[in-house]
Amino acid sequence: MNRQDLLQEIVQPIDIKSFDVVGLVESMSQMAFQARNLGRAAKIYDEMLQDPDCAIILCLAGSLFSAGLKNVVYDLITHNMVDAIVSTGANIVDQDFFEALGFRHYVGDPLADDEMLRQERIDRIYDTYIDEDQLRVCDMTIAEIANSLEKRPYSSREFIQEMGAYLEKQKTDTPSVVLAAYQHQVPIFVPAFSDCSAGFGLVHHQWNSPESHLTIDSVGDFRELTQCKLAAKYTGLVMIGGGVPKNFAQDTVVAAEMLGFDVTMHKYTIQITVADERDGALSGSTLREAHSWGKVNKNVEQMVFSEATVALPLIAGYAYGKGNWRDRSVRRLAQLFDKTQLVSAK
Repeated sequence: MNRQDLLQEIVQPIDIKSFDVVGLVESMSQMAFQARNLGRAAKIYDEMLQDPDCAIILCLAGSLFSAGLKNVVYDLITHNMVDAIVSTGANIVDQDFFEALGFRHYVGDPLADDEMLRQERIDRIYDTYIDEDQLRVCDMTIAEIANSLEKRPYSSREFIQEMGAYLEKQKTDTPSVVLAAYQHQVPIFVPAFSDCSAGFGLVHHQWNSPESHLTIDSVGDFRELTQCKLAAKYTGLVMIGGGVPKNFAQDTVVAAEMLGFDVTMHKYTIQITVADERDGALSGSTLREAHSWGKVNKNVEQMVFSEATVALPLIAGYAYGKGNWRDRSVRRLAQLFDKTQLVSAK
């Protein structure tokens, strides 16, 4: 088979607005095992949306958008169901920004001949294919944006905001998390920003401008996300997967305390993961464990041990279907960085 034959069927994103899953999820909450856990997690997310003092931080790890979950997050932004996002770079750059440039992810085969795919310049994420040549265009678009900016340190949030501005000028008609976040002033943080297509583009930018180039300031990311924590009386975490986004968001409590602020632990926390807690790794560590670090309130937390493409549409669809987002105040946390720096601790 050649490239044309392999890159045929497009992965179709799910639309949580098209289904009413409220009754299903409520019934699941009366079952056992992960059905009950999922039902409780969905209700906790709805509690966050009903709490007028709660800012919601969405954490994303894993290849979620290529798998068809991009429009779920897009809808959470456009319906005021999330106030800040912490993500791996692949979701934001290689998958969302990539599709906003007009490219797509394709249905593949997990048993495909990977040497044949390499020869055809097709990358595989389990059962999904990506055109490597198109990824190179994405890399170089990042380099183009970097070349156009003032040469100074940028937080990933700042650079992603410039990516959103770029897409707005291009008048893309593809639903995009990066563009929607830019337009709704929802800050996106990617702590490991170079670990994706952005890294290739920025390496190209720095290599070809050795004397004058921009850099990504990961400490700036931590400071800015801590500002988001400080801007709200309470915070809630909705975590898909684990890894760096999970820890980065949880750590804002400790960072704020070290700066001299009297802050609460994250009041509400839910996590969808398939990771095992027994190896001591972060992705599977329980939220109750995070309470021992002073990061998470153990009274309103729920782990859901399920794969994200199954669990997230149900949890997000439940919260959307309940409709409590309609009465929620808009926070526009990106505005914090237009006019303020960290204030002195009181």
